Amino acid sequence: MTDLAGVRAVVTGATSGLGAAMASALLGAGATVAFAARPTARLATAVAAARSAGGDAHALPVDVRDAASVQQAADTAVAMLGGIDIVVNNAGIGMRTVNPRFLEQPQPFFDVAPEGFADVVATNLTGYFLVARSFARVLIAQGHGGFVNVSINHETMRRHGFVPYGPSRAGSESLAAIMAEDLAPYGIASNIVLPGGATASGMIPDGIPDAVRAILLPAEIMGPPVVFLASADADGLTGARIVATEFAAWRAAYRGGPGEQVA
Repeated sequence: MTDLAGVRAVVTGATSGLGAAMASALLGAGATVAFAARPTARLATAVAAARSAGGDAHALPVDVRDAASVQQAADTAVAMLGGIDIVVNNAGIGMRTVNPRFLEQPQPFFDVAPEGFADVVATNLTGYFLVARSFARVLIAQGHGGFVNVSINHETMRRHGFVPYGPSRAGSESLAAIMAEDLAPYGIASNIVLPGGATASGMIPDGIPDAVRAILLPAEIMGPPVVFLASADADGLTGARIVATEFAAWRAAYRGGPGEQVA
């Protein structure tokens, strides 16, 4: 089992879905984890539950859509944890915010309200940028660390009726790849992780058929790759795009090496 004792992680959107699963996996491996999420009762409850289970969890209130809030969170995280080793860019909202019945009644892009489009992009793309921008300065100053950026299947980025979610995630994946290039001279990593299919999370609408719900991936599938990327085993890896459903095979083939980039 990977030992992450001494590793300090920040996970955005850590109170539910993929974020909660990744935060739990990191805690289970021994990392200290700051749960970065909006300052609601859900944040306090999630952190309290993690601490009661023996995890070194901390609340980090933030609105990823707001530059000042993100910068304050970065400053607070450094003061609270004494430094940061890994930042998981995960906070996001899905299609149900613009079309609650997006699975059975897909909506063409020209029927999407501009306000709904802007809200999803503000969280899923601008939010990733703001988090990366503020925390990159911290990691560069330290001289070590890395980002894990959560993405989706390329097919979903092109799927009928998936505006604005698909474009927002396509943009954030491009951002992650450019981050790898821009941060390489400083020895800071930027990698991408995606589940490999639809997951049982808050982004799936209520009332879907049981047959569909039965084939959803568990959110916990994101645990092994994010724990790996937070470990010393991933030192030197940047520019990777890891599909969680294929992680075991990917890990068996990966040999590693300083500055290595993997498509």
